[in-house]
Amino acid sequence: MRSDATSSGIKMALALLAATAATASIAQQSAPLQADVANAGERLPDPASMTEGPEIKGVLTARQGDRIQVETADGSRTLLMVNEATQVRASGGLFGASRTELDTGALLNGLPLTVKTLQSGDTLLARQITFKNTDFKTASMIRTGTSQQFAEQSAATEALRGRMGDIDQYNVKATTNVYFDTAQAKLTDEAKAQLCAAAGSAEQMDNALMLVVGYTDADGEQDFNQQLSEKRAASVTNHLQQACRWKPYRMLTPAGMAEADPVADNMTEEGKAQNRRVTVNVLVSKAVDGLYADNSSR
Repeated sequence: MRSDATSSGIKMALALLAATAATASIAQQSAPLQADVANAGERLPDPASMTEGPEIKGVLTARQGDRIQVETADGSRTLLMVNEATQVRASGGLFGASRTELDTGALLNGLPLTVKTLQSGDTLLARQITFKNTDFKTASMIRTGTSQQFAEQSAATEALRGRMGDIDQYNVKATTNVYFDTAQAKLTDEAKAQLCAAAGSAEQMDNALMLVVGYTDADGEQDFNQQLSEKRAASVTNHLQQACRWKPYRMLTPAGMAEADPVADNMTEEGKAQNRRVTVNVLVSKAVDGLYADNSSR
C-alpha cells in the first residue's frame, strides 16, 4: 500500500511539473545553467549608489546562495542578487492579507516571477519580486511531492531520488532529525543544540540551502496532523533563522507532511516517537554547481 501511494505521488508531481513547464514554454535542461546577464563573481555595490535597472519577467530556474537565475520566454538567463532588503510579494489571497509580504524563502524553482531591479554595471539586484499565488500553489505542490525523497534511507528512496532528479536537481549533503512530544511543536533543548550544530556545519559548505520537512505519527485526525506538522516545521525554521543565524534567503520553503512517509512502525510507542520528527536537509543544487565557473569564463 505504501509503495502504491508513493508511486501515485511521483506521478502527480511529474504531471504538475509538465503542466508548469508547458505554461511557461521553457524546457528542462540537463546542461549547467549559465546566466546571460550579470557577473557572478562581482560583489554587491552599495544599493544607495545603484540606479533603476530593467524589469525582468521569467521563470526561476536556479538558486545559489544570495543569487537567483531567471529564464525569460526567449530562453535568455539573467542572474540577479537578492538580500534582506529584497521585497517579495504574492498577489491574491493564498497567504492571507497579512502575509502578502514574504521573504526570499518563498521563491521556488519553476515559479514565474516579475522582478524590479537596481543596477550597477553588469550587476543586478532584485529590488522587488512578485508572483501570482496560483503559480506558487502549483510550484509548492511540486516541491511537496518531491520533498518526500529526503526523509527515506532505504534503497527504494535511492531509486526515487534518481527518478526525481530531473525536477529540482539537489544533492543531499547532510540530514538532521529532531523529535517532538505527542501533539507538541515545542523544541527541546537537545533539539535546539542539534539544529545550531547542523547550521554551523552547513555554513562551511559552499552554496548550501536548507529544506525543513515536518511529520507526525499516525494518531489523530489528518487535518490536525497536517497543521501540527506545519507548526513543527515552522518551529525548526524559526529557530534556525533566529537563534542559529541561518539566512532566510538560504532556506527553501518549509513543508508539513503530516503522517506521510513514516520511518518506523506506528503501531508501537517507540515507532511513533521516531515518526514525530522534523527532518532538516542540507542541499546543494546540481543545476548551479558550475554556475560561477561558467560565468567567470565568459
